[in-house]
Amino acid sequence: MVKSLDNGTLVAESWLDLQQELFNFPAHPIHGRYRSPFAYRGVDSAAFKLATSLMRIENTGMESHLLRNFNKYSRSVLKDKHNDWELLAVAQHYGLPTRLLDWSFSPYVAMHFATSDITRYREDGAIWCLDIIKVHQLLPPIFKKALSNEESHIFTVDMLKDVCPDLKCFDAKKGEDDDFVICLEPPSMEERIVNQYALFTVMTNPVRRLDEWLHHYPDLYKKIIIPASLKLEVRDKLDQANINERMIYPGLQGVSAWLKRYCTNIKLMKFED
Repeated sequence: MVKSLDNGTLVAESWLDLQQELFNFPAHPIHGRYRSPFAYRGVDSAAFKLATSLMRIENTGMESHLLRNFNKYSRSVLKDKHNDWELLAVAQHYGLPTRLLDWSFSPYVAMHFATSDITRYREDGAIWCLDIIKVHQLLPPIFKKALSNEESHIFTVDMLKDVCPDLKCFDAKKGEDDDFVICLEPPSMEERIVNQYALFTVMTNPVRRLDEWLHHYPDLYKKIIIPASLKLEVRDKLDQANINERMIYPGLQGVSAWLKRYCTNIKLMKFED
């Protein structure tokens, strides 16, 4: 059974527990379909915080400088060179430090990222589950109206451009009492984005971690721990279901990464304490 810790974090004690918790959502009250309201983020260490790549370079003041310079070299990739949100999504995809945080609509993709690094098999992993619907209920009216007009629960880069053309405008929309978060679907410019069923979160404060913000809104998320003792079983069953690097990263690089991990003798690996 799933164990609940004092801080609201859940611990899956078996493969079946993990499935039950990740797919534990009811049918929609109107259309009756079983559609999850959650976005999922898998981390191979439960100790990892929800810090963006921009935070991790310890120089968040360089955000505009990074994007401005990246823009000079990315014109051939951008569909709309005047859309700063597309620029931001493309930059994140290609590894530039940004304030975006990667998520997936797929709990299985999140499980992959929580178990793909075999050098961390002595550490608990985790899957963060973020309720997109509830997150967007906290948005200022102009953003809620944009979603309503499109009958959508997620933003695209074009929708967001119509509300706020750039990050400066976006940050200025910060609520009176707190920051807010939006969920952004990236343009499907590569097969990797499509296969990963990707989306991003972005906050109106580039120096604030998402988990710090979520601490004030405990009904917006849950965190499911995958104990170290369970990781190998989860990993092997994901491989059996074809959820692996070969699918996540299309092409020979993904095939090579999958084969390398799949054929590593974990029992003989030397782990650093």
